[in-house]
Amino acid sequence: MAATFRTPAYVSPWLKDEVADVADLARSFFARELTPHTERFAAQHQVDSGTWLAAGQAGLLCISVPEEYGGGGGGFAHEAAVLWEQGKAGDGSLGYSIHSTIVAHYVLAYGSEEQKRSWLPRMASGELIGAIAMTEPSTGSDLQNIRTTARLEDDHYVINGSKTFITNATHGGLIIVVARTGGEGARGVSLIAVETEGLAGFERGRVLSKVGQHGQDTRELSFTDVRVPASNLLGEREGQGFYQLMAQLPQERLAIAITAVGYAELAFELALDYTRQREAFGQKVFDFENTRFTLAEVSTEVLVARTFLDHCVALHVDGQLDAAMASRAKYYSTDLQGTVIDRCVQLFGGYGYMLEYPIGRLYADARVQRIYGGTNEIMKELIARNL
Repeated sequence: MAATFRTPAYVSPWLKDEVADVADLARSFFARELTPHTERFAAQHQVDSGTWLAAGQAGLLCISVPEEYGGGGGGFAHEAAVLWEQGKAGDGSLGYSIHSTIVAHYVLAYGSEEQKRSWLPRMASGELIGAIAMTEPSTGSDLQNIRTTARLEDDHYVINGSKTFITNATHGGLIIVVARTGGEGARGVSLIAVETEGLAGFERGRVLSKVGQHGQDTRELSFTDVRVPASNLLGEREGQGFYQLMAQLPQERLAIAITAVGYAELAFELALDYTRQREAFGQKVFDFENTRFTLAEVSTEVLVARTFLDHCVALHVDGQLDAAMASRAKYYSTDLQGTVIDRCVQLFGGYGYMLEYPIGRLYADARVQRIYGGTNEIMKELIARNL
């Protein structure tokens, strides 16, 4: 349920021409395929498999993957346009960024030619859904302490371990598993792609009951003597996984920042629309000085965040976004998302606390943005190391 008012004053420099066409396409897709089904997806804790197929048919999946591998052939700006519209739609159900922005690019960057031709076209069509299994019950942001193991036995890896908080875990047919193939620390970590269909020893655990993002497919995964071909290793040799993760995490963190600012801008628009209509004490809520000042402050904060985000998108499009700047974008945008939505909830009064109102769902969904993709405290640590 989008606001009737959309901010007209500012257009991001990268969100023009054919990228704007992608944004229009994504906006229509979210309005048609996601928004009307929000409550049903929340009740079943996942989108329909047909939702993924519809996204593939619309040409939105793997939009920044080259056409020769079945993708859209666009650049990161095209990817950002879809992420932006997902934020502006207030959708927390479709694990788009995991599938398209993250997993597809691990395959594209580190996969063999055979791997790319086998997996990417099916990911682009929505037939094969991607997930990445990093987090473990005892390991969050500290990826050097991964305990899941992958032991090479003849021409197969034998994987044992458990993962938690995995997005797209139910539909995931291709899961990139972060596993220990060698000794302790970063040098012992590798990435292994696991095709899950009919795979012995692989189990999808309980559906996780989260504070927010109720429609997003999030579960635990377990691997008990799971055998996958040794050729499913991503990269030329073992022990490259941690460095592959570090190279790709800036794009993941920027993706989180994009949706965060989109959510924040939507919250402002919803609050503006609501206060212009709602009456209290014989006048519109908007006409109270506190309301006008709050909205003036929030609109300014969102615009500041958006212009910083535009700077980071431009850096990434040019291949210049480093880990520290991506960390700044992620922590700043998600912190702002939380404070902006909280202030907007207050303007709704009691209705702001109701999950039937989009602003209530935005409030619940926002909290995790400061946790996944690396906690904001870790983001500050990464920034500080580069000062």
